[in-house]
Amino acid sequence: MADGSPPPGADPVGPAPAVRPFLVTAGRVADTASGRTMPVETQVVATAAGLGALAGLSFEQHDIVAACRRPQSLAELAARLRLHLNVVRVLAEDLRAAGQLTVHVPDVAATHDASVLRRVIDGLRSIPDSRGVLRDTD
Repeated sequence: MADGSPPPGADPVGPAPAVRPFLVTAGRVADTASGRTMPVETQVVATAAGLGALAGLSFEQHDIVAACRRPQSLAELAARLRLHLNVVRVLAEDLRAAGQLTVHVPDVAATHDASVLRRVIDGLRSIPDSRGVLRDTD
């Protein structure tokens, strides 16, 4: 609108969270026990102990463990739960330390290997479109 206010109607993103991220993590930042931040592509999955302890977890921890019945990345988890990525990192580390999540950090050498990216691109280009036509190469 001309005055800078949002147009009437439903907010496409939803309401802002009622609790500030630093309150959820008690002011902690996203460091692991090794001192390094978990990459956004880190895969997390709930353990049997985590699923059994759902009733005793905080709201955010409960949502994380419940959403991790199947492996997913921290980025997917943050988007799905609409939590700040660093909040998810801190809580995932807490849940890992408590034995309620299993964390699989990707191999740094493989993620920085250009040949892996090239093979992924080539593989995607080898998939025909809906008409059965292959994409042109570079």
